[in-house]
Amino acid sequence: QVQLVESGGGLVQAGGSLRLSCVASVRIFTRYDMAWFRRAPGKGREFVAAIKWSDYNTYYVDSVKGRFTISRDNAKNTLYLQMNSLKPEDAAVYYCAAKGSSRRSYSDPLGYDYWGQGTQVTVSS
Repeated sequence: QVQLVESGGGLVQAGGSLRLSCVASVRIFTRYDMAWFRRAPGKGREFVAAIKWSDYNTYYVDSVKGRFTISRDNAKNTLYLQMNSLKPEDAAVYYCAAKGSSRRSYSDPLGYDYWGQGTQVTVSS
């Protein structure tokens, strides 16, 4: 059974930090590109960041560049999202996702094969 399990969400004041984690099944992690998406209330799913399995290249949506950092530890089958200088508009449910052989863009959720259940991030102003 393929699984992605997120954790680390919570309530934080604006300007604060959180680190999200996503533990993945080995079969996914060692050959899949990984990403974080988020969904705010009343909005669609939004790409946040991605990291390739082969060369660890990273990609970010403009709104989080310089504040968020995506990383992965292949030995622990774990994906991370370090979120600093959080803003109220960052509040959302955050999902990790695994992308296999699809040629869709990293920002296209349709290119991802597996999804976690999500973890809630709330930012108070």
